[in-house]
Amino acid sequence: MELLSYLLPLFFLTALVYATAGFAGGSTYLALLALFALPYEAMPKVALLCNLVVAGGGFWVFLRAGYFSPKKVLPFVLTSIPMAYLGGRIPLGKTLFLWLLALSLLAAGLRMLLSERSFAVRREPSWGRAWALGLPIGAVLGLLSGLVGIGGGIFLSPVLYFLGWSHSREAAAAAAFFILVNSVSGLFGQLAKSGPGLDWGLALPLMATVLLGGQIGSRIGAGKISKLTLQRVTAALILSVSGRLLWGLF
Repeated sequence: MELLSYLLPLFFLTALVYATAGFAGGSTYLALLALFALPYEAMPKVALLCNLVVAGGGFWVFLRAGYFSPKKVLPFVLTSIPMAYLGGRIPLGKTLFLWLLALSLLAAGLRMLLSERSFAVRREPSWGRAWALGLPIGAVLGLLSGLVGIGGGIFLSPVLYFLGWSHSREAAAAAAFFILVNSVSGLFGQLAKSGPGLDWGLALPLMATVLLGGQIGSRIGAGKISKLTLQRVTAALILSVSGRLLWGLF
């Protein structure tokens, strides 16, 4: 009970801020659970369930607002789903898990520093180009997502940024969908391998909390309110946690 009194507000704020950019917060949920010394083998299951709640609700909000472009995300998803399951099934040592978590947090923090104006559609991809690039990139991102226990939207969004395929709200919708399907696949993979079971007494209150935070954040993200200051403050905190993890590993 004492653990939840600390985690509930932190998970709420994480879901709210991440959802403004179409993310679910999986990497930060993992960092928070690690901070409170939960067994590292059990953490991805809780984080992925929270991801499902936030990404599912967020995707619905962005979809209704008309920001989802199937052509720009389906090629990535086709290969990411089986690879996320595979990654979820692979047992990881604690050191490798912490390395991947630290690098995921680094990616999350750097993405949060980007302004909406950074996301300009510089080129509309043809179907052929979308599939040629999306299939191999999606496989790599899916495997990484499954290994760490996150949805992977934090990796997809920078890819869309560098390709110049999506403006910020399209990228957010794509990330939410990517997280949703890969969290389902990764969760099945995590549940299929041996290790600690799922603690529903911990998971259910956290899922209810992130549902509320995620819905607030998604509506801010789909609207016209500037959220750059909020995201940059969060980025500074995320990068500091990533830096501490990397320092400890070195």
